[in-house]
Amino acid sequence: MDTDFTTLIRGLEKREQQIIVDGTRGYGLHTLAGQLAACFRELDPVTPICLLAQSRAIIAASLLAAAATGRVLALPHSFSARALRQLQEITGFTAAVMDVDRELQHGIEVISTQTVARQAPLALSDCRPTPDKELLKLFTGGSTGAARIWSKTTGNLFGEARFMAARYRIEKEDIILATITPYHIYGLLFSVLIPLLAGARVVGDSPSFPAEISDSVSHHKATILATVPAHYRALNGRGLHSSLRLAFSSAGMLPKEDNQLFYRENNVPVVEIYGSTETGGLASRNRAAGEVFFTPLPPVQWKIEQERLYVQSPFLSPDIETDQGGWFLSGDRVHQQDSNSFSLHGRADAVTKVAGERVDLDEIRELLQQQAGVAECVVMPLPDSSGRGNRIAALVRGEQDPLDLAPIKLVLSVTLEPAAMPKKILVVPQIPITANGKYDREAIMTLLS
Repeated sequence: MDTDFTTLIRGLEKREQQIIVDGTRGYGLHTLAGQLAACFRELDPVTPICLLAQSRAIIAASLLAAAATGRVLALPHSFSARALRQLQEITGFTAAVMDVDRELQHGIEVISTQTVARQAPLALSDCRPTPDKELLKLFTGGSTGAARIWSKTTGNLFGEARFMAARYRIEKEDIILATITPYHIYGLLFSVLIPLLAGARVVGDSPSFPAEISDSVSHHKATILATVPAHYRALNGRGLHSSLRLAFSSAGMLPKEDNQLFYRENNVPVVEIYGSTETGGLASRNRAAGEVFFTPLPPVQWKIEQERLYVQSPFLSPDIETDQGGWFLSGDRVHQQDSNSFSLHGRADAVTKVAGERVDLDEIRELLQQQAGVAECVVMPLPDSSGRGNRIAALVRGEQDPLDLAPIKLVLSVTLEPAAMPKKILVVPQIPITANGKYDREAIMTLLS
């Protein structure tokens, strides 16, 4: 890591090429990182520094500065007052890097762009980061459960970025467009860390609407698109600029038909990355190359026992609990297909109890998704008013308005056990998603309650 970091820093210092399209160049990022490092050196080394910047340049420079000085950064899952309050309560941060005005609790020291500009840069090439040292605390929004903090080390983050850049041959000629913010591990990896290590350029903003994504690819001549399943679904029927050579999908399962339609319309393969905030990337699938199942990434060791996936990986958060053999049990059900691939069959925690009977939420969702007129759906358990169990509810987006639920309910009633039959099916024009492209669990619960 010492040599890699030193090489990266010295390369940045001499790099004339932009890191951010229409913005920061390599040597400018090097200076900014040195100035931030000088600021970080003056702060309490025990408490994390909250990162509240929207600029990818400031985020990248902050990561370099924190790695160089041994400080820890804390990233919120959103900039809402509630999320920031929760993050402060959990981590106890007393300083924050900010490039826009945010309302913070009294006593938090603000490191602004004006503050940084007054600092003489620290010589980063003299610093020796420790790979196993914690670098980042990622605050997840709880889209599949309770919100929590996951730690990532310098080796976790820079190691995964270096591996992905090499595996997919991302180089200085590439221009990356990411529709997901850097406050999600996938967005951080593809729109900050990989460009930094590969010498590629990245578009500064994160478009989310189909027309915005299409226009941005065309305007910037993007060669790589990193986006999420919800955005692939929204892009159906829309061809993108011919500059694009490769696309990535993560933060949820990408339906086969959306993957194939994108490839037919653009002649661009979509690489699906399977993993999570705490695990990093675990496996990949490229349907355009004939890959039906997921293949573990080369650094990942894996095994399957009783339809559960166990992994060992250099990308795993140090907070992850492992067994005595060092294996982490993932939350998904899987089937081994051959010596080096597996298929996913839903979350292990997607099984809930209704009236004392086991109900598989993924099976209900798959059945709903197969019905004519259903474009997208989410199935969730809601607490029963009796307090003794759950009831099943579903949120559905139709392919056209209005969606006739009568034939759908008929199919469900003759196919599902009574306990698995949704007690409520609500049709909506759009299913709420977070800024990170995941289903907004809290908003969905509010709609279904």
